[in-house]
Parts: sequence; structure tokens; C-alpha cells
Amino acid sequence: MIQKSPDMRALTERIQETSHFIKDINSELEKVIIGQKMMIERLLIGLLSDGHVLLEGVPGLAKTLTISSLAKVIDTGFQRIQFTPDLLPADLIGTLIFNQKTGEFTVKKGPVFSNIILADEINRSPAKVQSALLEAMQERQVTIGEETFMLDNPFLVLATQNPVEQEGTYPLPEAQVDRFMMKIHIDYPTEEEEMAIMRRMARTVKPQALKPVVSPFTILEARKVLNDIYMDEKVEQYIVDIIMATRNPAKYNINKIEGLIDYGASPRGTINLNLSARAHAFTQHRAYVTPEDIRAVAYDILRHRIVLTYEAEAEEIKTEDIIEILLKNIQVP
Repeated sequence: MIQKSPDMRALTERIQETSHFIKDINSELEKVIIGQKMMIERLLIGLLSDGHVLLEGVPGLAKTLTISSLAKVIDTGFQRIQFTPDLLPADLIGTLIFNQKTGEFTVKKGPVFSNIILADEINRSPAKVQSALLEAMQERQVTIGEETFMLDNPFLVLATQNPVEQEGTYPLPEAQVDRFMMKIHIDYPTEEEEMAIMRRMARTVKPQALKPVVSPFTILEARKVLNDIYMDEKVEQYIVDIIMATRNPAKYNINKIEGLIDYGASPRGTINLNLSARAHAFTQHRAYVTPEDIRAVAYDILRHRIVLTYEAEAEEIKTEDIIEILLKNIQVP
């Protein structure tokens, strides 16, 4: 099917007008968050693409602060759930409570009934609790007793993992991690950022409170506009080539990683790479997707979707190394 090119001038004006709130969000978050621009950008991409995000990083890198601050500036509900080994699915989704006066059961909804959910240290809870959250993420509904309840919209799960400790944790299976649109690695701040953090945060009085600058309605409308962002057929093929190369690198003459990949990216990877590239273009106030948009988000989309072989692990090859080789060897349109 031949795509019909849109009126790019009109579309560009529309995108620039619609995406103006991105600057407002960033300006407001800068009052509290120092650095971590990549994390903020990826969280916005997840929010715009209606995709959940898995954050991995050592404690103290402002993951919780950034997520709660984002909820404040977009004026949505926020719930932080601390995952622990003794957490039960009912603590997450809710349960039925018997009312002695009426002799009937009433529904008590759990913290998952909100807009932005911070699942803190998700790998500290057993599989039953993880599955309850992942089901809510996928189906956007929760069943309590015999009743089914739709979750609020927008609904976004931002889960954190602590890579430092493995004792007493329950790692998410690869098939379940695939439910997350992106997996982001949070790194330490730079020396300049560390100095700024110390000067601003080493105080007994908390920084100024954030104010809402965007409504949830604006986010939902922006999601509709995302579908109109133009993607050329050659750029679409570039996405498919990247995904197919994770499954069969020899077909693309990338023989150096032959035998290092056990499982390649699923079709979810294709869909999410497309959506996140559009969202990245939107955050840059552009009406069209470039290969650079795809390359910018490729690591976050693919790092949890490529399963390495034992040979790769023995050679201490990381998933990021594989993605780098793929992007260097696949022809850019």
C-alpha cells in the first residue's frame, strides 16, 4: 500500500502547537530535578505512547522523586507501592470486605486504581504479585470477586529494579519483562550535576512545591496526534530490519554476533520501536520521524527483548554491545 504524504507544513504547525506543553513540563521539573534529562524524556515518551517503563539503577538517583514530580506537573493521581516479599495481590488490586451491618461484601479498591503507579523494587515480590500487576498493565482492568473494573486513563506503570542486590529478590521472567515498553538504565550524575544537587538538596527545608502545568486531557489529546506524525516507508523498513536482525543476524551479514543471541525481539519490539520513535519526534516538536529518532530509543526498546546465549554471557558480552553492533551494521535510510 502506497502511503499518501500529508501536508507537512500544516502538520508541522499542528505538532509544534500541540507539543508546546513538553517545554512547560521540563521547565517545571527543573525546579526540583537536576540532570536526569534522559530519564525525564523517556518517561514522557512512555506517557505519550501509552507504554509502561522499567527503570533500573542504584538507589538515590531520584527515580522516585522524578516520577512523583511528573505526576504533580501533569495533575494526575499518583500511588507509590513498595514491593516486599510479604506483599499479596490483594494489597495491590484490592479485595472484598464483609460488611457485618448489611451482611454483604463490598469492594475495596487497591492502590493500582490511580493514573501513575510507581512499583518500587518490583523484583522484591514473588511471582503472584508481579503477575497481578502485569495483568493490570496489559488488560487495563482488574477483576475483584465477580466484578471487573476498568482502570483510569491515562494509566502508566513505572517500575524500578535495584541491580545491586540479588539476594531475596524474584527476577522478572523475560516473557513478563517484554510487557514493559522500555527498560531504562539510570546512571550517576556528572560532577557538575552532583555539585548542583548538593547545593540545592543539602538543606533542612524542602525545595519549592511544583504546580500542575498540563491536564490529563492534554496528554490524551497528544496521544491522538502521535498517530498523525509522518513516517516514511523507508524508515518503517529500517525498524523492521533492526528487529529482524535480532532474530537472524546472518541474513544481514552481521556474522560477528551469530550464535550470541538466543531469542530476538518479539513483534512488541517492532510496535514499540515505531511508537516510541513517533513520541521522540513529538518531544522534539517534529512532524516526521527520522532514523535518528529510532536510534535514540533503540537501546531502551531492545535491551530487555534480546536474550543472550551462554556463550555471550561467558564472553561477558552485554545486550547493549549487541544493539550497538546491529545499529552500526544495518543500513540507515
